[in-house]
Amino acid sequence: MADLPFTLDQLRILRAIARHGSFKKAADSLFVTQPAVSLQIQNLEKQLEVSLFDRGGRKAQLTEAGEVLLKYSDMILNQCQEACRAINDLNSLKGGSLIIGASQTTGTYLMPRMIGLFRQKFPDVTVELQIHSTRRTGWSVANGQIDLAIIGGELPEELKTILEITPFTSDELALILPINHTLAKSKELTKEDLYRIGFISLDYQSTTRKVVDQLLMRSGLDVQRLRIDMELNSLEAIKNAVQSGLGAAFLPLVSIERELVSGDLYKPNIADLAVKRQLKLIVHPGRYSSKASQAFRETIIPKFSSLLEGQQENQKIGN
Repeated sequence: MADLPFTLDQLRILRAIARHGSFKKAADSLFVTQPAVSLQIQNLEKQLEVSLFDRGGRKAQLTEAGEVLLKYSDMILNQCQEACRAINDLNSLKGGSLIIGASQTTGTYLMPRMIGLFRQKFPDVTVELQIHSTRRTGWSVANGQIDLAIIGGELPEELKTILEITPFTSDELALILPINHTLAKSKELTKEDLYRIGFISLDYQSTTRKVVDQLLMRSGLDVQRLRIDMELNSLEAIKNAVQSGLGAAFLPLVSIERELVSGDLYKPNIADLAVKRQLKLIVHPGRYSSKASQAFRETIIPKFSSLLEGQQENQKIGN
């Protein structure tokens, strides 16, 4: 076989320039000099006999050939990382790393607790958490950029044929009221009660808002009849607004557990309305699964599932 026209270092440099949009920033991120980065790219272009970057603008812009090479660079470097991790696995879990992905709500409220349980059992494993949209998280798993992910939303159809999707627990979408709300004295409300009060919600263009509306509709609630008085751009902002007495809201139960325990929010039951969303574990069945990834799936997922279901049951009893 003829010698390859590129080295792994050159591919790493190419990816760094594309990521940072600058030869200088790429050099800083790789802890090398800018002339060294420029020389490597010049040698790479000479070997390939193509231009990889359009140097006419202020930002280093990839040419069509550069885009093609970047795509394969990502795949090659990801495979190299998998190979290194497979070798490291021979030394069991006395080291190594685990990259976990999560959608926004899951990553903010659930994953830190799950990672805490994992670190207690495997303190020598380095864990990295990446929080993005469900779609982006799914593609990161498919491309081998992360080992596994926990999501609460729906994946695109094309990803469902690629990934292994395992439901492992559910989370309630709970109605919350200010503690001084006129309906806060009622232990149980009807659907008709909901159509008479003002709500705080995420922006109507938000993906999470669409998921929430779909869950409510599937549960038999007419979302068109709900009066939306205010739209905010984060769950934390909505939670604070409800605490301030500005309206009611539907939020994932995992995001309001602390406020319910402290008594800063009130969660009534709603007759004939149970809104649940399924939390799912996703992995790529065709890629290498490290021992750290297997340990997380086999020990932490079942344990946390039982813990979460127990907490939700306690919430029902508390009401």
